[in-house]
Amino acid sequence: MQAALSSKVAIASGVQSAKASQRAARAAVVVRASAEGVDRRAALGLLAAAAAVSTAQPSEAAYGDAARVFAGNITNKSGFIPYAGEGFALLIPSKWNPSKEQDFPGVVLRYEDNGDAVNNLVVLVQKVGKNNIDELGSPDKFLQDNAYLFGESAAFTGETLSEGGFLPNKVAAASVLDVQEATDKKGKKYYKYEVLTRSADGDEGGRHQLIAATVSNGNLYLIKVQCGDKRWFKGAKREAIGAWDSFTVV
Repeated sequence: MQAALSSKVAIASGVQSAKASQRAARAAVVVRASAEGVDRRAALGLLAAAAAVSTAQPSEAAYGDAARVFAGNITNKSGFIPYAGEGFALLIPSKWNPSKEQDFPGVVLRYEDNGDAVNNLVVLVQKVGKNNIDELGSPDKFLQDNAYLFGESAAFTGETLSEGGFLPNKVAAASVLDVQEATDKKGKKYYKYEVLTRSADGDEGGRHQLIAATVSNGNLYLIKVQCGDKRWFKGAKREAIGAWDSFTVV
C-alpha cells in the first residue's frame, strides 16, 4: 500500500512538472523584429515562429459559462455598459469613450479610455465566406495570418546597440502568453489570445493585447482590447478582461 501511494505521488508530481514546463515554454516565446522595419510579412513570420515552438495544446472552455471562460466569467457587471452591435454584443467599460479612429480595415466599433488612449478596444467585421473559424485554420495559423493587429515598429531604421534589454538590431518583441479555444452554448467556437508586445521606442512597459475571434454568417468577428502594461497592473486589467470576455456573436 505504501508503494502504491508513493507511485501516485510520483505520477502527480510528474504531471504538475509537465504542466509547469508547458506554461514556461509558452511564456518564454519571444518574437523579435529587426531594426530594418517590421512590415506585415515580417510580423507574420515572427509570430509563425512563436506558434511553432508553442507546445501547449489549446484548451476547451464553455464560452460564457461561469468559471469556464478563459480569463474568468464576469460576475459583477458594475462599471460596464452593455453594447449591442450588428451581429455582436459586448460590455464596454463605463469610463471609456467612443473613438472615430480606424486602426485597421473593417473596424465597426472603437472605444478608448478617457484617462489614457493607450487603453482601447476595436471590433472588426470582415467578409471571409466561411461557416466557422476552424475553416480559417488552427488557432496558431489564425494568429500568424492576423499578425498585423499588433502594428509595426518603424521608428528605428538603422543598426542599434542593445536597446532597453533588446538584442542588438532588435527593437520589437511579442510574447504569446496564452491561446485558447472556447465554445458558447450554441456551439459557436471562438479563438482567444493574450499577447504582450513591446518596442524599444515604447512606454508603459509594453501592451497587453487580448483578442477573441469567431466566424458567423460568412463574416469574421474579432475584438482586440489593448491595455498599457503599467495600467494593466493598476486596475485596467479588470476593464480589459471584462470587455474581452463579454464579446458575443450571434
